[in-house]
Amino acid sequence: QVQLAESGGDLVQPGGSLRLSCKVSGFSLDYFAIGWFRQAPGKDTEAVSCISTNGGITWYQASVQGRFTISRDNAKNTVYLQMNNLEPDDAAVYYCARRSATYCAAFPGAYDYWGQGTQITVSS
Repeated sequence: QVQLAESGGDLVQPGGSLRLSCKVSGFSLDYFAIGWFRQAPGKDTEAVSCISTNGGITWYQASVQGRFTISRDNAKNTVYLQMNNLEPDDAAVYYCARRSATYCAAFPGAYDYWGQGTQITVSS
């Protein structure tokens, strides 16, 4: 059974940091690109970052470029999203998703399995 489970969401002050984890099971992470998405209340789901199968290619949404870092440890079946200098606009439910391809895509329809999400709140 394919599963993705996010963790690491929390309440953080502006300027703070969090690291999200996406633990996968039921498939080998070696063969799939993984994306991180987020959805804020009243807004559409948007792509935040993505990493190719071997980690050699990464992509970031312009608003998080330089603040967020995506990485993966295929041996641990886990993908990470390190988020620094968090801003109020980063508050959302964050999801990881699996793409049945080597390389990334920035639209949700390209991903076939999704986790349940983890909440990030940025507030002082």
